[in-house]
Amino acid sequence: MDIAQTFLQFLLTMDMTIRLSTVLILASLAGLFSERAGIFDIGLEGKMLVAAFLSAAVSYETGNVWLGVLAGIAGSMLFSLIHGLASITYRGDQLISGVALNFLASGLTVVIGNALYQKGGGTPTLTGGARFHDITLPFVDVLRDVPILGPIYANVISGHTAIVYIALLAVPLSWWILFRTRFGLRLRAVGENPASVDTAGISVVRQRYAAVMIAGVLCGIAGAYLATSQAASFGREMTAGRGYIALAALIFAKWRPFYILGATLLFGFLEAISLLYPKIDVFSLFTIPVQFTNALPYILTVVILAGFVGKAVPPKAGGEPYVKER
Repeated sequence: MDIAQTFLQFLLTMDMTIRLSTVLILASLAGLFSERAGIFDIGLEGKMLVAAFLSAAVSYETGNVWLGVLAGIAGSMLFSLIHGLASITYRGDQLISGVALNFLASGLTVVIGNALYQKGGGTPTLTGGARFHDITLPFVDVLRDVPILGPIYANVISGHTAIVYIALLAVPLSWWILFRTRFGLRLRAVGENPASVDTAGISVVRQRYAAVMIAGVLCGIAGAYLATSQAASFGREMTAGRGYIALAALIFAKWRPFYILGATLLFGFLEAISLLYPKIDVFSLFTIPVQFTNALPYILTVVILAGFVGKAVPPKAGGEPYVKER
C-alpha cells in the first residue's frame, strides 16, 4: 500500500471515528451534568433508547426529522424526570432507578414498536426529510486540492450531519457553563457539598433537577442521532451498551468536558477499527479474529472501570440523597 492509499485509509478511519463518537460525546456530557450535581445516572442507555425510538417514529409519521428530534428529547426528559423523582424527591437508590429505566425503555420500545409497525420492535426506513443528511461545509471545493489540509477538511471535518456539529460544539459550551457561569458553580457545589449550598440559600433540589433535565436533553439528541443520522431507522436495542461506554469514558475523563472529547474519540476510533478492519494481519504472522476487534470498545470499558474507578475521584456527594437539616 503506497502513501496515498494509506492517507486515504487514515481519512476514512478518522471520518468514521467522528461519526461513531458523536453519540458517546453527547451521552458522556449528559452524565457529566448529572454526576457533577451528585446524581449518578446509569439510565443513560434507557434514555437514549427511548429517544431513538420516538425520534424515528415521529420522523417517519411526520416526514420532519426535527420534529422527531424534539420528540426524542421529550421522551428522554420524561425519563429524566422519573429518575429525578425517584432519586431526588423520594431519595431512592440512584443506581437502581437508572437500571429500572433501562429495563423499562428496553421493553417499551419493543412492545410499542411491534404494535405500530410489526417489524420486530423496529421502525420503517426513514427517507427524505425524515432523516438527517450530510452537510458540506463552505469552501470544500476550493480547499480540496490543498496538500494534506485540504483532504482533511473535505473528508473528515466536512460531510457530517447537523447533530455531529452540535455534539462537537456542546463540548466547549458545557465547559463554559460548568466552569465559567454562576449556574455551573452552583451545580458543581451541589455535587461536592450540598449542605453548604443549602445554607447559602440555594435550592439543592432545584439544581439537581436542572442537571438531570439537561442530561435528558443531551441523551435525547444522542438517541435521535442513532436513529436519524447514524442509521435510517430504529432497531431493537440499537444503543448496544453505548450508555455504559459513555459512563466509562466519563470516568476515564475525570468528569471534565475536553477530556471527555478525547476519551470518546478513543472509543469511537476502536469501534471504527472493528468495522473497517475486522481482520487485522499482524506482520503476516497471525490474524486477529473479527470477534476480538468487535469487542475492543467493550474490552476497553471493562479495563477502564477496573483500573480507573479507584483512581478517578467523583464528586464527593455523588450518589447520596440530600436530606435538608432542620
